[in-house]
Parts: sequence; structure tokens; C-alpha cells
Amino acid sequence: MHILLTNDDGVYAPGLFALAQSLAEIGEVTIVAPDRNWSASGHVKTMHRPLRVNETNLRDGTLAYSTDGAPSDCVALALLGLVEKEIDLVVSGINPLANVGHDVTYSGTVTAAMEAAICGVPGFACSIDPPEGYKGDIDYRTVASLAASIIAQVMGCNHPKQLVLNMNFPSCPEDQIEGIAVTRLGLRVYRDSLVEREDPRGRNYYWIGGEAPTGVADPGTDIWALANNFVSITPLSLDLTDKGMLATLEAWDIKLKR
Repeated sequence: MHILLTNDDGVYAPGLFALAQSLAEIGEVTIVAPDRNWSASGHVKTMHRPLRVNETNLRDGTLAYSTDGAPSDCVALALLGLVEKEIDLVVSGINPLANVGHDVTYSGTVTAAMEAAICGVPGFACSIDPPEGYKGDIDYRTVASLAASIIAQVMGCNHPKQLVLNMNFPSCPEDQIEGIAVTRLGLRVYRDSLVEREDPRGRNYYWIGGEAPTGVADPGTDIWALANNFVSITPLSLDLTDKGMLATLEAWDIKLKR
């Protein structure tokens, strides 16, 4: 397998490094990642400026390509021709925070996997859920090894080309992980607030902040899985149509008034 590896935390992020090492055990890995942090960047496509790509090396000497584009740009660049050899799948991560519920619309990690599916290549997003208030170094090695094993198993199955799997891993020791749960997206609860300040020239500026988000741990959701020490695997669809709303909208009988 030829694997494209990217992330949204930057090419030198420790989560990407750990994943590169584990993925190398199941296939050939090419790394194209942002040259800076693009967390919460969403699904970006850069079309109004040139994108720069540079060769660099990870701390073990592994060759990587860095670009000033977003995570989804990294995938598009590679699949559109930057990488000559055909790519079989795209892996994004490891993100140092869980991407659950509504997070998937904000997450550069997840939208990189979505960009892969748009191009007809399976995409996998990998994130870890650290303990609340955790500020130390995260050990990504266990998650990277588990992620590589799951990805290898999935690629051995009869999967659709536009497969997108959002994988979230608990941060507990490996022997405390209860197993794998196939989940749906849960309800993320955001507690954002707007901070207004004044710069030295008297102009207002704004900062979107607030407390860390929480979630509703309904059984069967990704939030529930992490709360109960399961690895959460959520299949995502690029079709955002609210199918349950179609009949209701038609019943409203909205007219085109000229």
C-alpha cells in the first residue's frame, strides 16, 4: 500500500511522527503536511494564491514535504500530481484532541480525510482524547500502533472508494481499552465566548475563546465510546443532505414569486 500521511498540527508534530513510524510497517508512506498549525481550519481549498512546497526531514531523517497550504490542500496537492506514485489511502493525524460530534466540520484533521474521499481515495482521521486539563507530553505510540492495525484491516475489506472513517482513541493504557465501537456522531456542547479588547492604537479586536467543549454521552455515539474507554470509529458521508427534512420541505409548498 502507498499511504499519504498528513495532519493539521504541522509537519513536525509528534502525533504525525508516531503515525509515520507505525504506518511504515504496513506500507510505503509519503508525508505531505502543513508547515504550521492549522487546527480548526475546516475544509479549505486555496485557490487565490500560489502554494509553496518544500522538502524537509522529520527528526529521524524521514523525508517529508511541507506546504503553506491547509491540510485539505496537502491532500489535493498530492493526489493531483505532486506525488507521482498512485496513492491508495490517506491518513490524517494524530490530532492531540478528540474530534467528535460537530467537531468534524471544524477539524482540519477530519477534512483532510474528506478531501481524500472527494478524490476517490479512502481517508482515515486519527485523534486522541487526552484527560481533561492534561498538559504533559502525550504518548502517541500506542495510538499510532492501534491505528495502523485498524487501517490495515479495513483496507483488506471490500470498502468503497469514498470511505471516510473518523477514529478517536481514549488516552488510557492499552490494557484498559475496552475494544472498538462503531459509532455515530454525538452532540458536542460548545461553551464559546467572545473576548473584546483594544489594541495600542485604540482599535477593537476580538478573540473567540471560552471553556473546553463537552459532549452528551448518549449510548452509541463517539462521545459515549471515549467516555467508556472504547476506540470510536465513525463512518462519515460527504452527502450532507438532511433526508428526513426533504418531505417536510416539499410539504411547505414554497413558491417562486416573481
